[in-house]
Amino acid sequence: MNAFKTGKYRNVFKEVGFDEKEIEKRLYEIRDFYFFGSDDERVYHDAGPDMGYIEDTGNHDARTEGMSYGMMFCVQLDMKEQFDRIWKWSKTYMFMTEGENEGYFAWSCATDGKKNAYGPAPDGEEYYALALFFASHRWGDGEGIFNYSHEAKEILKAMIHKGYDGRPGTPMFNHDNHQILFVPGIGFTDPSYHLPHFYELFSLWAYEEDRPFFKECVKASRKYLAKACHPLTGFSAEYAEFDGSPLKQKLSWTTDRHDWFFSDSYRTVANIALDYEWFGQDVGQIKACDNIQLYLNDARLSNDYHIYEIDGTVVPTSFALHPTGLPATVAEASLAANNDTTKEWVKSFYNMSLRMGDRRYYDNCLYFFAFLALSGNYRIW
Repeated sequence: MNAFKTGKYRNVFKEVGFDEKEIEKRLYEIRDFYFFGSDDERVYHDAGPDMGYIEDTGNHDARTEGMSYGMMFCVQLDMKEQFDRIWKWSKTYMFMTEGENEGYFAWSCATDGKKNAYGPAPDGEEYYALALFFASHRWGDGEGIFNYSHEAKEILKAMIHKGYDGRPGTPMFNHDNHQILFVPGIGFTDPSYHLPHFYELFSLWAYEEDRPFFKECVKASRKYLAKACHPLTGFSAEYAEFDGSPLKQKLSWTTDRHDWFFSDSYRTVANIALDYEWFGQDVGQIKACDNIQLYLNDARLSNDYHIYEIDGTVVPTSFALHPTGLPATVAEASLAANNDTTKEWVKSFYNMSLRMGDRRYYDNCLYFFAFLALSGNYRIW
């Protein structure tokens, strides 16, 4: 596939036999659950007359991850009011105007807007930027913070120039290898932050002087993803070295492990698959989509997902923290996969319910993205 050139997006649910009207109905049920459902369903909340936020219901905060995801959902489904509300909340409470991280967004705030941290998470900036470009193209630029394309270009400018243009701080990309960093200035990356399909569009729409940099990021990230995904399982680590191997460095702020297939890393194959849907380029990364479906098929059949080493070894006495989000992303891999289990992954996902309870936020974000993508509704605007 190369939807960027053709303008055509696969409806994989329809391909495996589901009714097109029922698929559309299901999509809007998901939207209503996520944005407008009961207190134990929705994660979106209005805040005053013109703002709103996405709550991480497991941690009771608002994160740039979820805020930028919410904006992407809104622009895909033509929800301008909610898009603008989330964006204004982000700029009002999360955006940092001074200090080392001026020009970035604080990755976590309390739901009253108070910052929980003064550091950014680069995946949030990536999604903010592309959602803003899409909003500009779908709805047109407005004034002030609603001049969407200008805001997107400024985010990208900060991401690659901070520390190089006289402003304090450090960039979100390594300038030697063009890889996105886990946090600015750190010496490792997160495979799920690698979004070559986003960088393709940034290389067209960023400030003209920044476009060549993002073109290099496209090439670097596709090659990186081919190395970061295990050749048998398709698993990537949560955090990884620049050569794609699981993180070996000791972290000063935690003793938790992040070198296994868990949480963040569920997104990696979904990103690979969407990149393939949009641009149709394969430098070896696509095989991870088949590998992960084949490796986890027994888990799908038994609905028994665990934490894994990237070689597939089950971590003893472990269970997946996100048992809805994990199979959702593996199903989304069907945009690039073609094996004996692919159709069954799509059918199983279509019949899977959204998650309830305190941990529903992350799972249902991944679920929402997967349903958009597999129904042909995660589009380039």
